Amino acid sequence: MSVSVRRALVSVSDKSGLAEFSRGLVDLGFQIVSTGGTRRHLLELGLPVLDVAEYTGFPEMMDGRLKTLHPKVHGAILGRPNLAEDAASMQAHGIIPFELVVCNLYPFEATVAKPGVTHEEAVENIDIGGPSMVRSAAKNHAHVAVVTRAHQYAQVLEALKAGSIPLALQQQLAAAAFDMTARYDTAIAAYMAKYLGQNSGAEAEQFPAKLELSFVRKEELRYGENPHQSAAFYVESNAASGSLATATQLHGKELSYNNLLDLDAAWNLVRGFDDPAAVVLKHNNPCGAGIADTLAEAFDRAYAGDPVSAFGSILGFNRTVDLATAEQLCLPDRFIEAIIAPDYDIDALQALTTRPKWKANVRLLKAPLVSGRLGKDYRRVSGGLLVQDADDKLDIPTDWKLVTSRPPSPQEWSDLAFAWTVVRHVKSNAIVIARGGMLTGVGAGQMSRVDSVEIAVKKSAARSPGASLASDAFFPFRDGVDAAAAAGVTAIVQPGGSRNDADAIAACNERGMAMVFTSVRHFKH
Repeated sequence: MSVSVRRALVSVSDKSGLAEFSRGLVDLGFQIVSTGGTRRHLLELGLPVLDVAEYTGFPEMMDGRLKTLHPKVHGAILGRPNLAEDAASMQAHGIIPFELVVCNLYPFEATVAKPGVTHEEAVENIDIGGPSMVRSAAKNHAHVAVVTRAHQYAQVLEALKAGSIPLALQQQLAAAAFDMTARYDTAIAAYMAKYLGQNSGAEAEQFPAKLELSFVRKEELRYGENPHQSAAFYVESNAASGSLATATQLHGKELSYNNLLDLDAAWNLVRGFDDPAAVVLKHNNPCGAGIADTLAEAFDRAYAGDPVSAFGSILGFNRTVDLATAEQLCLPDRFIEAIIAPDYDIDALQALTTRPKWKANVRLLKAPLVSGRLGKDYRRVSGGLLVQDADDKLDIPTDWKLVTSRPPSPQEWSDLAFAWTVVRHVKSNAIVIARGGMLTGVGAGQMSRVDSVEIAVKKSAARSPGASLASDAFFPFRDGVDAAAAAGVTAIVQPGGSRNDADAIAACNERGMAMVFTSVRHFKH
């Protein structure tokens, strides 16, 4: 075998774009060396391929576990032809250098994400030879180009057609290769930790001593919260179906940093309702929410909660947006930034993208309505990361404790449950007032709870008499209850737990109000 032959080692699990790339290599005079399924794939395409086993003189065995782990393979990747000692060793053992290593790995993450996957299946999808070849080539990137992603094929082929791959590009390819193997190992370690926690008989380690996180950049954003801040959107490698990360944008301008924050908040809130529901988000707080028998009526209630604040808002729906709802959205003087919903009827999509003045700009996203826990919540602080369980605990109104002489009426029970669903998504100190399946007033992010009550009451205005109020945490004094009572609120739901609970209860009894304790706090800082 002539040492002048240009050679590429090709072994991939994901064969996207491989046919055109491999034909390009053959046209440039490359001899392709390959194994297993990749070799068969290339042969079916009519391309000449040398089997690794033929090159090494050592057969593939152990059901494919042992193929490329051989000195003649790794010597051809790690050898440095410009060093006399390496060159002599390669000549003595019949090792011909690879100019190119094209390799991606067994789909471990996709495998363990499948419902019902067995531990044996997961283990068999842990690639050994692939990462070894990739890391070897990446280490020796001064002499070998390592290609690990299909989107790199065109650039590499163009460079080869021009003569050779520049060192700067080989360095970029090596960095991408190390990134791939690092994320791969992180995924395996996370899976094993979870598996051991579930199957060792011991309680799973909820917060490991070392936290390894892996996120992939989905897109660069125009800017961050403000124009002078750069920003990007990163997503988990296997983001859950139904999450914002996996949502599909159907129409509109590119999403901004603030759009994404508000869309996530809207989606998390609207998914908490069983009835057809609509929510209106502004600056990460709901300013409107409504439930009804139809989505159009739910939106009408949500928008009516605070029409002034609803201008330029983000909307969330838990049902497919139909034409009747779209007609409401398209009314004059309504401006919507973005909408997220499970889907859109064809005629609703047509209306939203052709009728209103903002038709070209509104961002329309769809995501499947999937139930389930949200997992861990992460928040960056200076020099560190705070990690907690997401506040997705299921609230059960039948477990709430009546603490006043008068129980809530059936309508009040319904409004209390509605208000309690909303209040956990409002910045603390949070107060929510609701009546008849709609949000009428919100007090958010105030330093004192009575201030939040007064803001919510002001927003609710004439709709407060007979309304119900939810507080995300206990009332430290009776002043908040007194302010709500003075506005006409007739029922309250709150966690309880203050040393002054008796005063709050007495204030309700004096006014003939009903109050229930949940024993659960929903701070959102």
